Amino acid sequence: MDLSYSPEELAFRDEVRGWLAANLPKDIRDKVVGYQHLSRDDYIRWHKILAAKGWSVPHWPAEWGGTGWDVTRRYIFNEEFGLAGAPALPAFGPNMCASVLLRFGTPAQKERFLPRIRDGEDFWVQGYSEPGSGSDLASLKTRAERKGDHYVVNGQKIWTTLGHYGDWIFCLVRTDAAAEKRQEGISFLLIDMKTPGITVRPLILMDGGHEVNEVFFDDVKVPAENLVFEENKGWTVAKYLLGHERMGSANVGASKRELAALRALAAREMKNGRPLLEDPRFRDRLTRVEIELQALELTAMRFLDKMRRSGQPPGADVSMLKLKGSEVQQ
Repeated sequence: MDLSYSPEELAFRDEVRGWLAANLPKDIRDKVVGYQHLSRDDYIRWHKILAAKGWSVPHWPAEWGGTGWDVTRRYIFNEEFGLAGAPALPAFGPNMCASVLLRFGTPAQKERFLPRIRDGEDFWVQGYSEPGSGSDLASLKTRAERKGDHYVVNGQKIWTTLGHYGDWIFCLVRTDAAAEKRQEGISFLLIDMKTPGITVRPLILMDGGHEVNEVFFDDVKVPAENLVFEENKGWTVAKYLLGHERMGSANVGASKRELAALRALAAREMKNGRPLLEDPRFRDRLTRVEIELQALELTAMRFLDKMRRSGQPPGADVSMLKLKGSEVQQ
């Protein structure tokens, strides 16, 4: 097992680090480091800066604007983003919808949507969860009825992250209510958020922030050409999308940056006349997190080494990076 980087990979790290230092807008970085919400304009502006460099979709095939980087360089790229305080682009377009289109989309759908996703022209969001259909996603009730050359959609989605920013939404909808298995009557539609009949209502969270939404569909007409894959086969698409895990889900770079900021804060804050960092109980908790982060990074490197040697994506066990990474960040 090789957990080290080659000289060429280290030089690539320096290149990414230098470019981020020179091109990441200070106001956007300050929002990320200060745990503030980014506006739609912030996301679009940063997306277009990355697109101009050719780095907005590094994981895509080169024929559609990807970089051609191997998995190691993509991992380094993601880690440097976190260390620099650069926001990741919302995954709904570049990662999720694009992965579906690359796998299941028609040539016309790819030509229409992928360049605009790559260049930051369209902001995509996800329409999966519904009231009562979250973890049991196959119980969704939003209906899409085929009428000639279009579908008519009626129903509701909930917890739609950044839905108020969306230009387009990809949705799971029920196209056959009589299917014996619930999963067999579901289809995958691409819907323009400007279509009449769509209402976005904010859901304000406990911290007062507006990140998630309810989305209502009332007789929304969707062209049949916006169906991805086959009618009633959307569950196949959904499983592919939900299984599209990425090595960056550990968020090692961001956790390193935040841990360094925490240590610096504890060195300044006073408790009983002494820096908080000198308090044995606090120092013990901090050390435990540092050890967990080191273990997380080593685990990520093990997956990386396995992928380098096999040339294959990781299995389901890569989900541990997402779980443990979230715990460390919390």
